[in-house]
Amino acid sequence: MSGTGPVGIGIVGAGTISTTYVENLTAFADTRVLAIGDLRPEVARAKAAEHGIAIAGDVDAVLDHPEVEIVVNLTIPAAHREVALRAIAAGKHVWNEKPLALDRAGGRAILAAAAAGGLRVGCAPDTFLGSGLQAARRLVEAEAIGAPLSALALLQSPGPDAWHPNPAFLFQAGGGPLFDLGPYYLTALVQIFGAVSSVAAAASTARDRRAIGAGPRAGEVFEVTVPSQVGALIRFAGGQSAQAIFSFDSALPRTLLEITGRDATMILPDPNEFDGDVRIRRRGADEEETIERTAAASTRGTGVLDMARAIRAGRPHRADGALAYHVLDVMVAIGESAESGEVVRVTSTVDPAEPLPADWDPLAGTVVG
Repeated sequence: MSGTGPVGIGIVGAGTISTTYVENLTAFADTRVLAIGDLRPEVARAKAAEHGIAIAGDVDAVLDHPEVEIVVNLTIPAAHREVALRAIAAGKHVWNEKPLALDRAGGRAILAAAAAGGLRVGCAPDTFLGSGLQAARRLVEAEAIGAPLSALALLQSPGPDAWHPNPAFLFQAGGGPLFDLGPYYLTALVQIFGAVSSVAAAASTARDRRAIGAGPRAGEVFEVTVPSQVGALIRFAGGQSAQAIFSFDSALPRTLLEITGRDATMILPDPNEFDGDVRIRRRGADEEETIERTAAASTRGTGVLDMARAIRAGRPHRADGALAYHVLDVMVAIGESAESGEVVRVTSTVDPAEPLPADWDPLAGTVVG
């Protein structure tokens, strides 16, 4: 592997989300997409042909490539642990799509293997590196709402079965609204408040079976094996609290992330996006005011780019394994609490990531070579 110049990227998993990753990682000057692999090699080859990627085939086509330094693991959640461990065993750094793994043991295994090999682990979501959430964090830290005290997080939708051509995995282990979309909200909250210390939760499932609503398999029925609605009360180590609802059962689509401070309440941009407006309603005011409008400098793959630059610079990267493991630990604890009816303590901890520099430019060439 080269220690200078753009960082070599290999992608495993040529499904729906891979298109955005490929488009972005081929546009960045500091990364080169060298190979793409999938359990269905023909799908990987079609994606490679579409984007001008030289090497495509099965997973080994990526893992065996001598210039691939980071493996971007875009497989379904149930395969995250296996593929990540294979990448690490091949001497590669690994970036997982969220969640890091299905359970704590899987997350710990990935982190331990990487540490033993002197390798890095990165993990989505990287939306907290987007201009919208970065702006919101700067404003909170500048006390634009006074000391932050509590939060409300809402993600309600009818579910991805209405539009996704292959949605079954989103209703099974590693999916559901908690594991599929919860990471965006929980990661954003950790960046504001710090580590979570305990959770209490309740969960339900509206339907045991659902039907695919779009694509060539429309009408096909699949099993729902995880809760499709989860409500959680979250306490942070710093004493703040948050209430969250994550639902695939609501006929009323709604997203909301707000932080209440001593002096005002802030409405943050959608944590599943990289931009948006930051709004504040001050005590005594009749309406909200928009205090910052942001545009996305980049989208999916921003965290991979930061990881690549960090490798070359010898510094920590921001969307790292410790953050991903803590969010995984929180989600598992929420599931345990919903099942037991008891408050569950979260034993892992993490510090908020270093903010991006104000002049951070994803398109700039910053590595030597």
